[in-house]
Amino acid sequence: MADTVFTGRIEEIKELNALLKKKSASIVAVKGRRRVGKSRLIEHFAKDKPFLKFTGLAPVDGMTAQDQRDEFARQLHQQTDLPQISTDNWSDLFALLAHEARSGRIIILFDEISWMAMGDPSFLPKLKNAWDNNFKQNNKLILVLCSSVSMWFEDNILSSTAFFGRISWELQVDPLPLVDCNALLEAQGFKSSALEKFKVLSVTGGIPWYIEQMQGQFSADENIRRQCFSPGGVMVDDFNKIFHDMFERHDYIYKKIILALAEGAIDYDEIAKRTEYSKSGQLSKYILNLEKAGFITKDTTWSLKTGKELSLCVYRLSDNYMRFYLHYIVPRVEHIKSKRLRELTLSSLPGWDSIMGLQFENLVISNRHELYKLVNIAPETIIYDNPFFQRQTTRQKGCQIDYLIQTKFNTLYLFEIKFSKNPVKFSVVEEMQEKIARISLPRNMAVLPVLVHVNGVSDKVETADYFHQIIAFGDLLDG
Repeated sequence: MADTVFTGRIEEIKELNALLKKKSASIVAVKGRRRVGKSRLIEHFAKDKPFLKFTGLAPVDGMTAQDQRDEFARQLHQQTDLPQISTDNWSDLFALLAHEARSGRIIILFDEISWMAMGDPSFLPKLKNAWDNNFKQNNKLILVLCSSVSMWFEDNILSSTAFFGRISWELQVDPLPLVDCNALLEAQGFKSSALEKFKVLSVTGGIPWYIEQMQGQFSADENIRRQCFSPGGVMVDDFNKIFHDMFERHDYIYKKIILALAEGAIDYDEIAKRTEYSKSGQLSKYILNLEKAGFITKDTTWSLKTGKELSLCVYRLSDNYMRFYLHYIVPRVEHIKSKRLRELTLSSLPGWDSIMGLQFENLVISNRHELYKLVNIAPETIIYDNPFFQRQTTRQKGCQIDYLIQTKFNTLYLFEIKFSKNPVKFSVVEEMQEKIARISLPRNMAVLPVLVHVNGVSDKVETADYFHQIIAFGDLLDG
């Protein structure tokens, strides 16, 4: 991607720039979902600085650890004046690189380090020794370690005794916020309405690589048909590539968990039931791995009376592409391959409105910091915020709120996040009144309902003056 269309990541760049002022060398561990733009961020950060990038080879049948060493040697030769060597020892390669980077400001990126280390258990211990004995002697050196295989990265880098006390900064690269998604769409020439932009983002989420595939000369529907329902579309098979690269032999159980969550948030017991997998530490580990990979989110609820977190929780598929893929691409793969869906009417797909509702909720909830600004809440005054649910008991009714903010000023902001391709009807007021009536409210608690919509509200909703605030999706896009 050309540097001119690099969008956002202001906070991440600030965090990285702070390391330039250190008086010692740094290791930076960068984590985040595949396609989220981790290496692109580092390239942008290093654009005006001496920079060396090394990328591991994607694993295929028959690949060996020697192939990885040879590729590293080739990349080292290509980027420096050093001759290309052949060695069966990573220590030799690290020593050459460290000598090349022995003084002055330099940034080194090991991209897809899990692939680089494949097949050679000595890779990480030798890298640790090279850091201790060579790399860190240059106090202006920054070594960036990056991988999309979150489980490997957690076990072998972040939680490894070998790197304990050596990592200067952990950088989490999340999907782009909506304001940056909007800027990236417009940089692609896509300058349509908020509804059209929502349609695109309902499929891509905040993943920059997906957004970059959308072209301004096409409508939202045309872009989605091209990328999701045409044989050449990059989103037709990216799901399988992600799971193969990340989870390898166990990808089937991870896919079953994702599929179980595709219809909406559910609890642990329901995941076990739908996946037909026994409730165990192993299932919990699989779920946690999907959380760390950025595909699912654990939503906890809390006591409105005490402000304390409860043990109740549900898991939500927070990756929009994955839900869209499971609902609408996978069942039609053969039709896609045979080019039968090029003129598909998206709104005719089964359950379209309800799935768009889930996608809309994901986008809004993942941009909660923009909501704080729009309703004028200082983040430090928030006791708790999240999707809220209350289990039915003999003393209280069951209730679910799309998103709720509780502040220390005894105020609750209840958000109704409503997708509709038409202006939202007055029934939304009645629905919200019913939800509020079901909540077990502490005394002296003020309740302020807020409506978030994508394509307008009816005059009756406006004139009712029921909602404390009505927020349009366009407001979130504009920041």
